[in-house]
Amino acid sequence: MLAKVMSSAVIGVDGVPIEVEVDITLGLPMFATVGLPDGAVRESKDRVKAAIGNSGYEFPNKKITVNLAPADVKKSGSAYDLPMAVGILAAAGIIQGPLHTQYCIVGELSLDGAVRPVSGILPMTLAAREQGLQGIIVPEANKTEAAIVAGIDIIPVKFLHQAVEFVAGAMTISPFAIDERTLFADPGGFAVDCDDVKGQEYVKRALEIAASGGHNILMKGPPGSGKTMLARRLPTILPDLSFEEALETTKIYSIVGSLPPERVLLASRPFRSPHHTISDAGLIGGGANPRPGEVSMAHNGVLFLDELLEFKKHVLEVLRQPLEDGKVTIARANTTVSFPARFILVVALNPCPCGFLGDKRNSCRCNPGQIQRYESRLSGPLLDRIDMHLHVPAVPFHEMSSLKKGESSRRIRERVVTTRDIQKIRFKDRPHLHCNSQMGPKEVEKYCALDARSLQLLEKGIERLRLSARAYHRILKIARTIADMDNQERIQSPHIAEAIQYRRMSNTENG
Repeated sequence: MLAKVMSSAVIGVDGVPIEVEVDITLGLPMFATVGLPDGAVRESKDRVKAAIGNSGYEFPNKKITVNLAPADVKKSGSAYDLPMAVGILAAAGIIQGPLHTQYCIVGELSLDGAVRPVSGILPMTLAAREQGLQGIIVPEANKTEAAIVAGIDIIPVKFLHQAVEFVAGAMTISPFAIDERTLFADPGGFAVDCDDVKGQEYVKRALEIAASGGHNILMKGPPGSGKTMLARRLPTILPDLSFEEALETTKIYSIVGSLPPERVLLASRPFRSPHHTISDAGLIGGGANPRPGEVSMAHNGVLFLDELLEFKKHVLEVLRQPLEDGKVTIARANTTVSFPARFILVVALNPCPCGFLGDKRNSCRCNPGQIQRYESRLSGPLLDRIDMHLHVPAVPFHEMSSLKKGESSRRIRERVVTTRDIQKIRFKDRPHLHCNSQMGPKEVEKYCALDARSLQLLEKGIERLRLSARAYHRILKIARTIADMDNQERIQSPHIAEAIQYRRMSNTENG
C-alpha cells in the first residue's frame, strides 16, 4: 500500500516542500530510504522502527521503501523521522482517511516515541503556508517559533502517538497561536551605552554617521584606545529592526539552531564578533551541506572583526563578495545556495605588531620590515571596500578621569532614526534599498549631485589621496548621509570635506 505525507527541507534560507512517499509490499523485511538522503536521514530508520514499537504500534514486517521527493534535492537532518513514521503507519492501514495530506509534518523521534525539536522550523512553516496547506505539525519545543508565521495552523505534539491520533481524526489538538507583534515589541535593552565612553568625540561622530547611512568603518589605533569598546556600542545607536528584517534574521538563526530559548523572534540587531582563528567556511559559510557563516549571522546587524590583521589573509579576502553584493553564494557539485549578508562591517587593528607606531606616549619597537609585513596582510581591494577609515588615539588622562558622562545611546539613536527616515522616503520606490550605503551608481548619480565648488573640492581630495573610483562613490555616499544628518536636500562642500577626511588613511591603498 502507498501513502504520501508532506514534509519540508531547508535550502539556503528558504523552506522547500518535500513529499515523503512510503510503499509497503510483500517481500523480505527491509527498510530502504531513497531520494538523496544523507547519513542522518539514513539512520532514521532505526529511530523510526524503535519509536513505532515503543509507542504501542506494530511495525510492518514487510518490504518498506521510503522516497523523499523531489529526488534531486539533498535531504539532511533528522526532521523526517516523524513524517516517515506517520507515512509507514498510514501505508500499513493504521491511519485512515485523507487528513494527513493537509498538514506538513516535521520532527525528530527519540526511541521511546517522544518528538524532539529540529532546526529550521521558521522557513519550513513559511514554505507550508505558501503551499496552501492547512497547518504544520511540529515538536512541542518548536511551537512558539512556528507560530510567528500567521495564516497557518500550528499543531504541537510531544509524542508520536499524538501525531498519529491527530491525523487519524481520533484526537483534537487546538492550534497554537501567539501575538507575534507582542514578541517583536519587546526587544530588550543593551548592557552597554555610549555614555560609558570618555573622550573620542571624533570617533563617536563617525560611528553616528556609519549608523545613519549603514557605512562600514575601520578603526586603527594603539592598544587600549577604546576601539573594541566603541564597536560594541554601535548596535545601541542603530534603528530597531522592522518586522520584516527581524523575520529575515530569525530565519538564519533558526536554520543554524542558534535561537535563544527565551526569544523566538530576534528583535535586536545582531552583533557578531568571531575570533581571529575562524576559518573561511566559518566566516562566509559552507560545508558539504552549506550552512550560513558569521557574515550571514550578522545580517541586518554588525560584524566586528577585532585585531583584523591577526585573521588569515585568505579568510579576509572572502569578505569581498558580501561587502559588494549583500549576499553570499556558495556553489557545490549538487547545489548552489545563497545566504543574505547585509551588515555593517566594523574592523579594528593596531598600527604595527607592537601597537605603538605613532603613539606619543610609547615608543614603537618594530622595524620597517615587520611593519611592512604586518600591513601587507590587508589587501588594497578589501581596504577600498571599507567606507570610513579612522585613527583612534589614546585617551588623555584628564578625559579618562573625568566624571562627566558622554552622550547617551538613546539620544544618538533618536538622531540616527530621524536620518534613516529621510532615506526611507527617498528610497520609497526602491524597496531593495534601505540606507545610503546600498545605493548603486544610478542612485549615486541621481541623489548625490554636486555643485561646482563641491565637485572641485572632491577632485582635489581624490587626486591628493590617490583614491580609486570605488572610493569616489563611497565618499559621495558618506557625504549624502552627512547632508541627511543636517537635513539638507543637496550635498554642500562642508559635507564633502568631512567625508574626504574619513578616507585620509587610504592614500596607500591599491584599487
